[in-house]
Amino acid sequence: MKRLKYWIWSIVSATIVLLLLAAALVVWVDPFFQYHEPLADFPYLVDNQLTQNPGMAKHMDYDSVILGSSMTVNFNTHWFEELLGVEAVKLSYSGAYPKDQANIMDLIFESGHEVKSVFLGVDVTTYTGGVEETKYPIPAYLYDDNYFNDVSYLLNKDVLLNYVLRPLADPDKTDLSTVYQSWWTDEYYNIQWVMHNYAPPETVEEETPSGAFLESTEKNLRVNLCPYIEQNPETTFYIFFPPYSILYWNDVMQENHMEATLREYAYIAETVLAYDNVRVFYFPNREEIVTDLNNYADYTHYHARFNRFMTECFADGTCEVKSMAEMEQVLAETKDMAERFDFEELFSVEY
Repeated sequence: MKRLKYWIWSIVSATIVLLLLAAALVVWVDPFFQYHEPLADFPYLVDNQLTQNPGMAKHMDYDSVILGSSMTVNFNTHWFEELLGVEAVKLSYSGAYPKDQANIMDLIFESGHEVKSVFLGVDVTTYTGGVEETKYPIPAYLYDDNYFNDVSYLLNKDVLLNYVLRPLADPDKTDLSTVYQSWWTDEYYNIQWVMHNYAPPETVEEETPSGAFLESTEKNLRVNLCPYIEQNPETTFYIFFPPYSILYWNDVMQENHMEATLREYAYIAETVLAYDNVRVFYFPNREEIVTDLNNYADYTHYHARFNRFMTECFADGTCEVKSMAEMEQVLAETKDMAERFDFEELFSVEY
């Protein structure tokens, strides 16, 4: 009986020691950056927006932030340093809803950083969702300040094997200036690839009322964006609308909500232009980009050179909208571009 107790105690003790060592290793490396900034020489693998963005918001060295959906993943933070003189961190969430942006902005503005600029890509389609809706369930234990629930991080087999031990065995450090960039290489940006993978929607005969999207958009602005603008007057918010391809506008017309969509754009712009610390940039009317499907890998995702172009615009003011009169003008240009485009010719070709 004594020997059995001894072996049980030995196994329990060894298990506890191994668990403590594993937890200590995770804390030391801290691959999700929950406790400290990255170790200088560790080859960190950064590939999970949900689990690694909150730690980067807390502990990376930055004075500016890039936020948005996959429309922002191809930004290079070196461009922002080169053109705007800011040290930016990219905290994109693919498919992000406004609540996803609010969740990360909570951490950004509570982190103690002096945030000069926030570059926020706004996808109007997501502002029609619920104010508490997120793209994916968030791991709450990484977004709060409760260390007691961090056991899900400290004693996580995937964290230990894939984010601590695997990088040590096969070091290939993620370049944080281009983190989360899309997997599409240059050969995917062509009209053949885009059209082969594009499925046009069913035609809708009844037109969507022009104000159909405004109630949910107003709620999302009021809850998930405007409070951060108001509470941080020293931070400049660069609110920009990405240049989806002409196929996006084909969807809008086929689904018969052109006026509702344009009014939603106008409503967002009017709301944020009321703040002195907001600058608005509008890219959907850039016909030379939008109508050339060789610039895209699908119906919305554009080549990284246009992320570079947008960064240049943030620096020199090109494509900036400063008043509602200007906003109405660019919206009219967008509508005209979509209505003039020869979709019949586009769809008549075999791809």
